Amino acid sequence: MYRIDMGIDLGTANVCIYMRDKGIVINQPAVVAYQPKEKKILAVGSKAKRMLGKTPEGIEVEYPLSGGVISNYTLAERMIKAFVKNALKKRKIWGRPNICVCTPTGITEVERRAVEDAVVRTGARQVFVLESSIAAAIGTGADIMETLGHMVVDIGEGTTDIAVISAGNIAAGTSVKCAGGAYTEALARYVKRKYNVELGRLSAEDAKVEIGSVMKRKQDITYEVKGKNLLSGLPVRLELSANETVEAFEEQTNQIVTAITGILETAPAELISDVAKEGIFLSGGGSQLYGMARLLQEKTGVKVVPGDEPENVVAAGAGMAGEYIMIQDEDKRTD
Repeated sequence: MYRIDMGIDLGTANVCIYMRDKGIVINQPAVVAYQPKEKKILAVGSKAKRMLGKTPEGIEVEYPLSGGVISNYTLAERMIKAFVKNALKKRKIWGRPNICVCTPTGITEVERRAVEDAVVRTGARQVFVLESSIAAAIGTGADIMETLGHMVVDIGEGTTDIAVISAGNIAAGTSVKCAGGAYTEALARYVKRKYNVELGRLSAEDAKVEIGSVMKRKQDITYEVKGKNLLSGLPVRLELSANETVEAFEEQTNQIVTAITGILETAPAELISDVAKEGIFLSGGGSQLYGMARLLQEKTGVKVVPGDEPENVVAAGAGMAGEYIMIQDEDKRTD
């Protein structure tokens, strides 16, 4: 079995790292603050995220990944190096580590190679690239090598990966660029349209995390957001209710439901019969929106099983994928 020292979920919004025998050791925002002229990195992770929208001229804050793939290679490489270095401090590894990194389903070979090259440059001995859906299934504890249909829906920040897995392969799957980030943007647009108030990205994200819902709540709750009145240009406070966010998120929720039902319709009947028995495994930070599991269950008619730590499932699965990678490698050699 291949030894995986480190599993990395290289997400659009967060980088999550799983270390062998240690578990999750890094879960930080995938953000970099830097000086473009001097090509100097000032901060990465949480410290950089706190600088969003608050930096003077000459300093930029950027997410170097978009839609689950690298959009700024130089920044992504330096960010990954910083996170890997911090992770290695958590546990002594003799020699260079073997790293398994996850990518969305259906990315191009060029995008896949960019991710692999960026991780290689961290000093890794070997780099294995794994599809997020496979890693999520492994992270849930499913035996994906058996000839049984397992369905995973991983709602990340940049993409939602949906797959039916059997005998170690994806029998039917898709990746849609509608996930947590799209919900944040939708909420900001809703507040702007309804109240003429502009929210910063962090404010909209905080509101989404605190009260974001995809189903109406019996007991509504509110959250105070701070933004700028577009008519007066002055700061304003606004009480936003959880049930309002259901309306704000309707388009994004429908996209995800449509993608899931599409896979259920196209996957082989025998595998869907298995899925109906064991349910749909739900993972990713976006899955934690209030009512998501219940809504998907109502819309699909299939039991939905949310993960205990959904934001960590993919990284954990990557870290535990040694046996799967070994079997896949042996199969390629015998073909």
